[in-house]
Amino acid sequence: MSASLVVGVDVGGTNTDSVLLDVSKKGSDAVLASHKAATTSNVTLGVQETLAVLLNKSTVERADISALAIGTTHFINAIIERDSSRVEKVAVLRLASYNFSSGTPPFADWPASLKRIVHGYSAFIPGGCNIDGQLIADIDEAAVREQAAIIQARGIRNVVIVGIGSPSDTRYNQEERVREIMQPLLPQDVNFVISKDVAGNGLLARENASILNASILNFARRAICSFMAAMKHVGLQCPLYLTSNAGHLLTSTDAMQFPIRIFSSGATNSIRGAAFLVGSEIGNTGCVVVDIGGTTTDVGYLLKNGYPRLSKSFTDLAGVKVNLEMPFVESIGLGGGSILHTTPNTEDVVVGPDSVGHDLLTKALAFGGDVPTATDVVVAAGGTVLGTHKVGLSPKLISKAQARMKKLLETCIDRSKNSPDPCTVILVGGGSILCPPSLMGVSKIILPEHAGVANAIGAAMAKISGSAELIVKGVEAQKGIAEAKAQAINNAVAKGGDPSSIIVLDQEVVGVPYTEDQTRIKVEVALPADHERARKEMQLLSDNSDADTVKELFQETKVHEISVNGDDAESERIDFDSYRPHVTPEGVWMLSEIDLRFLSLGCYILGTGGGGSPYTTYLTLRQYLEEGHTLSIVSVDDLRDDDCLPTAGAIGTPAVSIEKPGGDGMMHALQLMSTKLNAKFTHLLAFEIGGGNGLSPLVCGSSKHFNLPTVDGDLMGRAYPAFEMVSTYVHADNINTLLPVTLCSGTGHDVFIPADATDESAPGIEIRNVCVAMGMACGAAGVPLSGREMKDFGIPNTHSLAWRLGRVVAQAQQSNMLSTLPEKLIAECGGPGSARRLFTGKIRGVESGLTTTAHSVGKVTIEALSEEEVENEADRQGDWKEIVIPFMNENLAVIGKDTNGQETILATIPDLISLLDVSTGENIGVQEYRYGLKVTVMLFAPHPVWTSSERGIRIGGPEGAHLPYKYNPTLTYSKPRSVIEEFRPRS
Repeated sequence: MSASLVVGVDVGGTNTDSVLLDVSKKGSDAVLASHKAATTSNVTLGVQETLAVLLNKSTVERADISALAIGTTHFINAIIERDSSRVEKVAVLRLASYNFSSGTPPFADWPASLKRIVHGYSAFIPGGCNIDGQLIADIDEAAVREQAAIIQARGIRNVVIVGIGSPSDTRYNQEERVREIMQPLLPQDVNFVISKDVAGNGLLARENASILNASILNFARRAICSFMAAMKHVGLQCPLYLTSNAGHLLTSTDAMQFPIRIFSSGATNSIRGAAFLVGSEIGNTGCVVVDIGGTTTDVGYLLKNGYPRLSKSFTDLAGVKVNLEMPFVESIGLGGGSILHTTPNTEDVVVGPDSVGHDLLTKALAFGGDVPTATDVVVAAGGTVLGTHKVGLSPKLISKAQARMKKLLETCIDRSKNSPDPCTVILVGGGSILCPPSLMGVSKIILPEHAGVANAIGAAMAKISGSAELIVKGVEAQKGIAEAKAQAINNAVAKGGDPSSIIVLDQEVVGVPYTEDQTRIKVEVALPADHERARKEMQLLSDNSDADTVKELFQETKVHEISVNGDDAESERIDFDSYRPHVTPEGVWMLSEIDLRFLSLGCYILGTGGGGSPYTTYLTLRQYLEEGHTLSIVSVDDLRDDDCLPTAGAIGTPAVSIEKPGGDGMMHALQLMSTKLNAKFTHLLAFEIGGGNGLSPLVCGSSKHFNLPTVDGDLMGRAYPAFEMVSTYVHADNINTLLPVTLCSGTGHDVFIPADATDESAPGIEIRNVCVAMGMACGAAGVPLSGREMKDFGIPNTHSLAWRLGRVVAQAQQSNMLSTLPEKLIAECGGPGSARRLFTGKIRGVESGLTTTAHSVGKVTIEALSEEEVENEADRQGDWKEIVIPFMNENLAVIGKDTNGQETILATIPDLISLLDVSTGENIGVQEYRYGLKVTVMLFAPHPVWTSSERGIRIGGPEGAHLPYKYNPTLTYSKPRSVIEEFRPRS
């Protein structure tokens, strides 16, 4: 057996590619044989037939082949197809105490059709840790045993254990302890999935990934065993690997434990294969890989280390939000089988996104069929495609189709680049003939030999990876890096790596938010695989496998598919144009799920880049409605002078809120305030409408908790980063007017900051220090306002404004009229004098970091669209070549630069500056800014509290953010129209 001979196979939606590679050689010289075949409905038989043809093309003895590596979409397809014959029910046990995450139970954001198949049972049991590893609550062994009995009675064979803070739990190992208690109490064939083994920080997304993984464990094992049977059938005795989403090898054992890590390996294999074929031509800054297949084109960025750039945000898998290491890939519906469509009136030509797929060889005109495809355009234009007939298409149609395909590719490449400079493109995939010889924004196009099977090459040359993450204190960073690297190597060796050759793929050293003198270090390494060790493991696995089960799957010809439509999008069947909110004759706005959706979208826009995403709070409130609880909002105008309105919200770092959502912190803070002041509250008030805190009072005020209405208004009219940036402080003599404040962890750690501070900055500093001591997140309640004070000093109707902005976005999404969204938003704000579109362009660069106060600071640069990218006249930018937006949690200013580099201040705070994603119409937070994203910059007028006095401008304007600019008002505030007033029944 030769250690250098490896077979790679990649099973795509259209084609199954295979290659025999000598990894001791470089580039195309390493390819000894290759084969491309249409993907069949029976994946296992297709792989077997592909292997047989490939091996027959070579004189290499089968016994000399050291490994087989397969990349497949087989597992993700089972989820996408909602196939109950392959996807099983799962029981979920969440370790969470003190009501953390209770408002967002397991499956809270799953599509209904998939939830019906997978959700077997779920429960909360005591446990959980803070993000710093400190204990929230210990495990209750009696509760664990009780849950084991329930799961056994239900006959569920897949159990997910997910604990709050588990990625940081290195001391208590709570998830592992629960498994150890349960295993002896359940049948031996029950599968256990520990969430921290699957994904990292982000409770709901990690849990979702773990559930998906558990749901296909048994199917994955059968499938992998069937691949082993196929190997034996063609005479291969080498170990089997499967390739991961991040471009690494998984042994058969690991793949059976973590099939979710294989879901998106196809695009990664293509990028890795491209890197192998071109070698040093990648360059020091990386390049773009364009993989054109039969149905789609996938475009990703190849880093100089030979691996793809990974997504830094959550990923959607079959409608489920997960946080896995996935390649950042832009995909478009353009492939060799893409169908041509023409419009009779305009004679425009559209290419795709529908495709004949693997029927290309029978349905395309060039192969004797009757469906015009993208391949037919190439053949008609004189291109050479093996086995094709002459195709008769008009010169005009050919020209328009070629122009359309060229623009599709250019746009997708531009979104994938990491700088505006012309890039090198490596072209791979069987549909590479569709690419023209030159592309805008591309300096060079490389079409390597064997490009058509780059995905199989990527599978064949993959390595074993290992990673480690730790937090160090003081000046121990270098020591910590060495320790993390050693741990990463050990982890790779444990997964089957050979430490004789080590490549450091990534080394990240960053400060820990809300802490001083602490550094988080993460190191990732790649090692060649120890094939002999993997072979022995696979032999043991094969000896213990169920031969009948393997045979059954091996002969599979058809699967049972469940309709994916069902009731996945109940709200989408509601006409947003005709929807009317429910307001009682007494003026109480009773919220529905649709209202919550509108409010969530609008609050994020008013967050002006900060405030945190309202998504988790929206899920909590939606869950309350499903449980039969009520949520209500009332008008400022209906308040009595002696009403008592405390402010309520959450403070802390977003990294904590996504790992430890909800909890009783806000409720405890309100209770403590009520006790300390001996006050009876009549309503609740948001201190900021922007971001998640715009919805926070609704959680406390629901009928599940205090049953108090939330007032339609707040004290900022947006989101601001500092404690004192509220309207009441503008009218106050000193900061003590904002006190007292109560801060509560939700676990019994409560702090009361009285109204006797003398240092102007002391309250803000103390609040931050308390927040850190509470695990970097807590609930807060502010000094109550009277109804009269709210009328005098508050900002009314901001929930109404958020609702209206969100409704416009939802309407534009539903009607597919996003191009007119900016004008619709302007109309909702009072017309062109109260809001305007400042700029439409694409993000060219992002610089960001953290201050000592944990504020996210930096700037984003947005460049004007090219002539080819302009889709409507409103997108044209006049004299501005680019704009720069500095931010500190929130967007602070807009600086325009003309073609001569001359700068002009276009806007500053207190104006509201928001960036909207052109493709969705939704707001983008500063943490989501990334290169290539096409955005519209919107400007909204602030409430007069920030503009009508020098003090207001000083607190909420450039000086308050330490900017060297002067505020120049260009918009006039228009009081938002009250939803309650508009929809209140008239007698």
